[in-house]
Amino acid sequence: MTTTRERALDAAVRLVGEQGIRALTHARVDERAGLPKGSTSNWFRTRAALMTGVSEWIAEQETHDLGPVLTQQFDDLEAFIDVFSSVIELLTGQHAVRTRARYALFLEASSDPELFQPLRAQREGMEAWSRQLLVTLGAKHPDAALHAFMAFGDGIVLHRLSIDPDAPVRESVAVAVRGCLAA
Repeated sequence: MTTTRERALDAAVRLVGEQGIRALTHARVDERAGLPKGSTSNWFRTRAALMTGVSEWIAEQETHDLGPVLTQQFDDLEAFIDVFSSVIELLTGQHAVRTRARYALFLEASSDPELFQPLRAQREGMEAWSRQLLVTLGAKHPDAALHAFMAFGDGIVLHRLSIDPDAPVRESVAVAVRGCLAA
């Protein structure tokens, strides 16, 4: 059973992902979640607390959805390309609204380190996993490969979210991963 807190957080993510960070108010979250007025503020007393809660909720939901992938180890390049492509498609397809909300919070968090912490911790885990995979797959310069790989991932996600939601993924991922390994 979904709690009122979870309903509020789901609604808040949808608001931010669909309308931007300025749309995030307690009243709008209550309305979107179908909760009585004041319900969201019972859980999150201030707007800053609400934004932090949303940041933590996004990190928790993405960890839940991507956790099984992030525990896998690959020694086969094609299998890794397939899985990474499916992650990009998931983040920009089924979970596009949540991903847009995460990007909006990234931008907002540039002036609020506390808000950024849950998303940063999640990102650091993704970076550690990616670096290890790049090493396993034979990256000659793992640190440089990691920076290029993460930048590519951010770029293709942003491209699919903002410009071309149907942009092909696997072919681009294959080029980027092979380039990271060869560099």
